[in-house]
Parts: sequence; structure tokens; C-alpha cells
Amino acid sequence: MRSLAEFLELLPPLPLPAEMRAWDAAAVKLGLPEVLLMENAARAAFDVLRAYRPHLAGQTVWLFMGSGNNGGDAACLARHLLDAGARPLVLHTKALGAYKGVTAKHLRIARSVGVPFAPLARHDWQEPPDILVDGLLGTGFNGELRPTLRTIVERINQLVPSRFVLALDIPSGLNGTSGRPSPVAVRATATVSFAAAKPGLILPWARPWTGRLHVRAIGIPAVTRDACPCGAYLLDGRCLRALPGLPENSYKNSFGHALVLGGAPGLSGAAHLAARAALRAGAGLVTAAAPAAALADIKSGWPEIMTLALTGPGAHQWPDSVSEALQELCARCTALVAGPGMGRGEDAARFLEALLNLSQRPPTVFDADALMLLARRPALLEQLTERDILTPHPGEAAALLACSTSEIQAARPAALARLCSRCAGVVVLKGAGTLVGQSGAPLLVSPYDVPQLAMGGSGDVLAGCLGGLLARGDGADLPSLGVAGVGVALHALAGRLCAATWPERGNRASELADALPKVRTGLTYATTDQIRQEVLPWPE
Repeated sequence: MRSLAEFLELLPPLPLPAEMRAWDAAAVKLGLPEVLLMENAARAAFDVLRAYRPHLAGQTVWLFMGSGNNGGDAACLARHLLDAGARPLVLHTKALGAYKGVTAKHLRIARSVGVPFAPLARHDWQEPPDILVDGLLGTGFNGELRPTLRTIVERINQLVPSRFVLALDIPSGLNGTSGRPSPVAVRATATVSFAAAKPGLILPWARPWTGRLHVRAIGIPAVTRDACPCGAYLLDGRCLRALPGLPENSYKNSFGHALVLGGAPGLSGAAHLAARAALRAGAGLVTAAAPAAALADIKSGWPEIMTLALTGPGAHQWPDSVSEALQELCARCTALVAGPGMGRGEDAARFLEALLNLSQRPPTVFDADALMLLARRPALLEQLTERDILTPHPGEAAALLACSTSEIQAARPAALARLCSRCAGVVVLKGAGTLVGQSGAPLLVSPYDVPQLAMGGSGDVLAGCLGGLLARGDGADLPSLGVAGVGVALHALAGRLCAATWPERGNRASELADALPKVRTGLTYATTDQIRQEVLPWPE
């Protein structure tokens, strides 16, 4: 079995500000001078800037120098710009004699080689430069911008449409954890993040401020990063490397058996999509179990979807208990998907409770109506195991936490943490920038915002995809947190494949499901560069 630690090794880390400081401190403790790390950061920023502006000679550059280490990065970068023939001017926010530590060292070096400095408070903005470099605030910024800094940020943004703006590590005013402005942030053309991206930088809503994100190494050793693990990881196409190639001499049972429990009459499309996605995700066998009246619509012309009629008080209702036939099927299956189109009536609630009481229940994906039923009977959450996966969208998360959807969206990581504290299972908080978590485990953050996923049935496809991965032999070799992460990335990248055909939306959920097996064909693993085409840039 691939352990969670092995799975996380496939993913780029997303250190919080405090964790980044721990990396820096550990590197210095090893003997790497902090002045060298700042030199490396400035050189990395220079290389990114030169990629956009190869002809720097004669270009005027204003570098905004804050009071912290980002200010030191700006001062050091100014020296490289001067050597390249540019005309840099460092605009400092406090008296030069007040700078301390490594920032003061680079300030002195820059001044000694002829870099001009001027107080920002007395600067004349009448003749804007060709390039602006934002070194005002770093990733440690929290709270709200002071009025003076807010004014500076707003003046920088007035120049953005006609000037190139490079942010060092993070655009000033952007929260490195939430990715939200506080209340405004520099609108950078490009951002160079040092050593690793920070969680807020990769969230979709941060892009209007970060511009194109570049992550560049600055010499922090891998042993240092391993000794100071961070609490969040980037969940992009690289995680699909956790799935091995197809085994030789395989047959249908090699890839598991997924059981979909959903699709009450009138809601059968959801169960069909989940079953279809489970097949497209690679499950060897898929059975849908539902009230008898819904089965024909669940199959919907797909003979590959096997069915089991569940006999309730009526042909349209769920039974009050789990029949012997269903118990035997559950014992044979390697994964369940419960909830798509199940309905929210009392018959469905009683059936779900009976299902949770099974002694031999395989790993289960709880989605859609099953989540709403669990919200009505929260005590049932205690029966979930660490192998189970819950997939709430913000509205379902709000029901589970007895709060409003706006509260969920205002603090998504905190909402996810609360959900994880309620049960032992993995929780997938869906939406742009999907979050995946489990109590005691690191947070997985998806960078994707795919409009082609925003439609009815998309969540059913994700649930079925997760069920198919859980059912498969290679999926079962991963802990459920890893399976959930792989499924979220696979689902998002399938949406991006749909975007190639339907760039203005209009694709159906069934087409999203059918795109799932094509993703791995497009993401070959011969070289890292081929994967980078589908994900964010990373250290080179």
C-alpha cells in the first residue's frame, strides 16, 4: 500500500507563513547564510522579470521597499537591474538607518554600487516608470492594510493597465492563507513566489492580483523541507502519478466492484451519472441498487450498469432494512456510492441508517441527498470510518454545520476543519478551489476553477469517479485521502478537456463523465514538463 506520506511526496507543498519561516530558520541553522537566501531570491526574481522584459537596458524601474525581508529582496534586485543597464529607483517606506538584519546588509551593498534610493512618502508620481516591483509586504501580512499603505497600493494599481508589475513573493495586501485582498491588494502582472507557493496564491480568486504565478527555488535544501513538513499541499495533475499503469493478465474483478445506492423515481439521472462515472473511472463492475420503479431509467441504455431492485413499502420507496441480497452484494463490492438521487424522504433516511449499521460495509462515498439526510441525523456521522469520503458542496456543508452558505464560503478552510472534526472520514468541500481534508492530516488544495463543472450532475460524476477509484485495486492501495485527492484532480482535468470542445460551456454531465479516462492519456508521466503543461509552474 502507498502510504499517505508517499502520496504527499508527489505533491508540491504549500507552506503557511509560519511554516515558511521555519524553513528559512532551518536552512540558516544548517549553515546557509540568510544573506545568501535573499540573494538567491532576488536573482530568481530578476530571471522571471527578464523573461518578460528581455531588453532591460534603459528601462526605468521603481522598486517599492517595505520594512521586512521583501524590502531586502527589492533592494537586492535593484542591484541586478543596475548591472543589466536598467535605471532602478528604490522607494523605501522608512528611514534607511532603521532597516535591520539581512535587509540592511543588502541595502548597504546596493547603495555602495550606486543604486539610488528615495523616501516613498516624498516621491513624485508624475512620470511613471516602465516597470514596478512590489516589495512592500510579504506573506506574513495579516489583518487590514493601514491607510498609508492602502493609498500606495491604490496608486500602484492606477498604473497597472499600462505598466508591468512584478510582485515579490506575494502581492502586497493579499492574504497568503485566504487569497483575499485586505481590502485591496497590488494587481500584479506576475508574481514570483520563493521556495514554494503559499496556499492563498494558488486559489482561483487570487489570480486577479497575482497575475501569472511563478515559483522559484532559492536554495532551501530538501532535507530542511522534509524536517519541517507543512500543513497544505497543491492538488494538481501530478497527483495522478499515484495511480500505477494497467496490470498485465487482468480481468474485470482486478478493478473492483462499485455499488451505487441512489436514483429514486424522478431522480434516476443522478444515479446513472454516478454509475457511468464509476465505469469511466475504471471500475471493473458497477451495480446500481434502487427502488424497482427507477432501475430502467438508471440504466438509461447502458447494459454495462447492472441493477438490483430494492423492495420497499412501494415500488417507489426505499426499504426500511438492508435485504439479505443487498448484504451479500455489499460484501462482494469494494466500494459504495450513496446519495445521488436518493431523495430526502423518511424512507430514504431509514434506509441510510440501516446501511450505516451494516457490519461489512465497504468504503463509501456519501454525496448529495445522503449528506442532507446525515445533516438531519448528525449522530450518524459517528458511524463513518476513516475509509469513507463525504463530498458536500457549500450548501450541503452549511446544512451539516447548521450555518449559512455564505459563512461556509467566507472561511472555507475553517469550515472544512469543522466538518472533519465531526467524523472520521475524508471531506471534500467542493467549489472553485476545492479543499480536501481529514482530521489529523494535511490539507489538499485544488487550484482549478473550471466553469464547465458548474452544472447539474457534475457532483454526481465526482461521486461516481471517487467510487470507481475506491473500488479499483490501484485506488484501494491509496488511503482514502489520497483517493479523494486523485478523484478531485481527475474530475477537474476532465472539465478542462470538456472546455476544449465547449469553451463557452454547454457540455453535459454525461460528457464530463466520458472525459474521465481521457485525462490520463493526455497527462503522460515520461517527463515533468509534460505535466507542467496542465498545472501551475513550479521550481525549475
